[in-house]
Amino acid sequence: MTAQPGQFLAGKRIVVAGGGFAGLAFVLALDQLWQNSTLDRPEVLLYEENNRDDAIQKDPYTLCINGASQNDGLVTIQRLGLLDEVRAHSTLNSGDIRVWSDNWKWLSSINPTPYGGLPAATMRITRGDLKQILVKRAEQTNTVLKWGSACTSAERLPDGKIRVSVSGNAGDADKSTLDCDLLVAADGANSRIRACLRPNDVETQYAGATQIGGISYFPNGLPAPIDQDFGLQMSSGEGVCCIYHPLDSKTIEWALSTLGPEREAKNCLSPDEASALKQEALQTASMFQRPFKTVVDATILGTAFIRPAKEKPAFQHDTRLHGVVFIGDANHILSPFELVGANLALKDGWDLADQICCNVSLDATTASYDRLSIARFQPVFDFSHERIGFGHCTGRKWAFYKHGMAAQRAFKMVH
Repeated sequence: MTAQPGQFLAGKRIVVAGGGFAGLAFVLALDQLWQNSTLDRPEVLLYEENNRDDAIQKDPYTLCINGASQNDGLVTIQRLGLLDEVRAHSTLNSGDIRVWSDNWKWLSSINPTPYGGLPAATMRITRGDLKQILVKRAEQTNTVLKWGSACTSAERLPDGKIRVSVSGNAGDADKSTLDCDLLVAADGANSRIRACLRPNDVETQYAGATQIGGISYFPNGLPAPIDQDFGLQMSSGEGVCCIYHPLDSKTIEWALSTLGPEREAKNCLSPDEASALKQEALQTASMFQRPFKTVVDATILGTAFIRPAKEKPAFQHDTRLHGVVFIGDANHILSPFELVGANLALKDGWDLADQICCNVSLDATTASYDRLSIARFQPVFDFSHERIGFGHCTGRKWAFYKHGMAAQRAFKMVH
């Protein structure tokens, strides 16, 4: 009898470590795609170390879920049947990225177009709203959601199964193990499963630039020209740039960066530290005209940060990892110069579920998933390096980019 796609997991057990975007997208996609199968459903258990409410409201940030290509997160949202609900909680955006000079002269722009009939190239939605939509849908599936429990380690057994150690919030009395046929490691950038099974692959790499910044609040609305689209402000060859990320009509994240030695990452700065950071920003970018100073002065206490650009390339699974698949940030990490981590996580979750339902073995599934995931990640990873080089260019390189941007503006005006 010929094997059917997905048969290798029919009636088996899948454990998902982590209830972030990658893990939730995976369980939702698998539940949806398996409905077309006559095979017994696998038992799916998702473990998330935070309790339900904390997992939803963990970070008060706004995300941009993009829809400019088939590799963007809005495509997964659409395939999951959640596009209308996500749109109801989001702000549509063109996805434009505008490049400004230090005196706010328009230099260039990137203008993506929506893919495949999507309503926008970008939807801005709070992390909490998107997480709540995904969690509520997951609660309607056959997935068993284990809140307040973390997968802390894993080992392969002689019979090929994976034994997972789980720890709850009650200390030593709340530890247990369970065996599964597939472990999906979706436990984020500090993945415990990766540290256990790939101990030599836990360090991130420094991409050469460090950001300092925070979130600023304007009760009467954001100042022009950074009130709508993403903005990248560049110095005139001094190697300083600032990224502006509007979160809503009144709040904006700013991140000023320079090339140089890696600095220690730091959040929750004290009032004195935050004041010193703002003074550093104003001195470093003294060539930037208003509203830069206005934005820095409006920084909300407690939001200031020092953020070195750390990254980790995607890796390909091999036979040593048979039975374990890493998705989202557990597999790859982008620097903060490329804000598409949630998009990659959503697509990773969908693709792994899709490949399970398209292949007749776990090895074939993993290989086909790797081809999709790495091919999607690598261009974004490479482009983040190009963006760092572009934003901090000096000397002849700045002159080259300046003339190139002038040519682009002239072309757009003609067409």
